[in-house]
Amino acid sequence: MGRPISVMAVDGHPIFLEGIARVLGGAAEIRLAGLAASAGQALAGYRRLQPDVLLMDLWMPGLDGIGTIAALRAEFPCARIVVLTSLEGDTHALRALQAGAAAYLSKSMVGEELLRVIRQVHAGRSHIPQRIADAMAQYAPADALSARQVQVLELAAGGCGNRGIAAALGIAEETAKVHMKHAIAKLRARDRTHAVTIALGRGILDPLPLPRPRAVRREQ
Repeated sequence: MGRPISVMAVDGHPIFLEGIARVLGGAAEIRLAGLAASAGQALAGYRRLQPDVLLMDLWMPGLDGIGTIAALRAEFPCARIVVLTSLEGDTHALRALQAGAAAYLSKSMVGEELLRVIRQVHAGRSHIPQRIADAMAQYAPADALSARQVQVLELAAGGCGNRGIAAALGIAEETAKVHMKHAIAKLRARDRTHAVTIALGRGILDPLPLPRPRAVRREQ
């Protein structure tokens, strides 16, 4: 047997890190090189350890997982990163892959599936669950929401009506209605509530409460 595959795991939940350690400890050809609980620790730890494979959640204190992946790949272009997260929307997966992740895996799959994906990524291959791959293929680039449409949905998810959305964004109420109408159409939703539900499920909106967007310059 050759050198074990060295793995570093990054997650903001210590109990989950303990679970990963137990899973990896049962595989003779895989060695846990280190653990990290934040983006800062992940970057510093990777520079020090340079593991063969990095497991990373998308929710961490400090810089988010997508930003951390991009920063690591900018510094270490050959870094092999597996996203291990509870966020299963196709938009989350697409952003992670675009940032440089090689695989996207649900935390519910920790076990033999995780070991298989680690081996696969170490061998230079990628991994995307079929369900997420199908969802990514379903939506054309033309269906992507604009930044303004995402802001409108964020505010709607927080309970704002058209008037509140307009006030928060510094736009006319009629303009807010138009942005919402376009967002509903792109998401193929029945109404604004359905649009918010779809956006949350796909990962377009963050499932955790977000601060309202800052006021921006009035649109023409």
